[in-house]
Amino acid sequence: MSTKKVGIIGVPLGFGAGQTGSELGAGAMRLSRIRGINLAGHIRALGYDVTDHGDAQIVQPDDTAVVENPKHLAEMLASSEHIVSAISKILESGELPIILGGDHAIAIPTFSAIASHYRNSGTEVGLIWFDAHADINTPETSPSGNIHGMPLAAILGHGHPDLVNLCGFAPKLNSKYFAHIGARDVDSGERSQIEKLRLRDSFFTMSDIDSRGMGACVNDALDIVSQAPGGYAVTFDIDMIDPRFAPGSGTLVRGGATYREAHLALEMIAERGGMRSFEIVEVNPLLDQSNITVELACELILSALGKTIL
Repeated sequence: MSTKKVGIIGVPLGFGAGQTGSELGAGAMRLSRIRGINLAGHIRALGYDVTDHGDAQIVQPDDTAVVENPKHLAEMLASSEHIVSAISKILESGELPIILGGDHAIAIPTFSAIASHYRNSGTEVGLIWFDAHADINTPETSPSGNIHGMPLAAILGHGHPDLVNLCGFAPKLNSKYFAHIGARDVDSGERSQIEKLRLRDSFFTMSDIDSRGMGACVNDALDIVSQAPGGYAVTFDIDMIDPRFAPGSGTLVRGGATYREAHLALEMIAERGGMRSFEIVEVNPLLDQSNITVELACELILSALGKTIL
């Protein structure tokens, strides 16, 4: 696969979250202009051929339907079919997917498509997950029933069977190729899951970052995910960053990464090599201030693709 070809895909799914607005993130990032140039133009300036594939089709929930747990499961599954198809076409074209969310529930179909593509090629991919939250709830442990709190559990093979078995196999991810960076808001059900699945060494929390530094934690995370023979995907929840720098998200938690720490992490990923897709989620323009979160999200994509200060 040539990493000099990029395929942009919007996934404007917001009903996996409890807060309206993340469904607008994809369009906002696509249209945002930094120094007069849009996202695709900045990516081209880095030397990539860029194709914008528009948005994946999303099946919206019926507000009159009975609320279940997980919430909006039927619409999530119907939307997932379209999302998997869209991501699969990008990968089959030899393009590096740049996925614009949407809430973090989209990671279930997006990573399922990526894992399925590489599985069909006889290999496995790893995953780096940047997030203030663990996102490893199941319907049994979730306090809200919102699917955006369940994607990591689902791709590791735990949760509702229809989500777990998307694309016809499970788990999608071997935990030995997984690393999570930036957690600072983990509920009791998630703590139990992490302990039960023996994942503590895969989590680099904000306390770890405080004591060891972002660079050391990202380096160790890259050592883990780079063991995957097929490379690794990256999913980045904008709430991993402190609300001072990224106020436009629906589940803000104080004490996150700084602007520069976030860029450093993605610059290190670009320098290491091996990234097979990049996804950014939970950007909520309705909650943003002066468009700074939307612009930051676009800047982070560029850092992941190799943009440096010099």
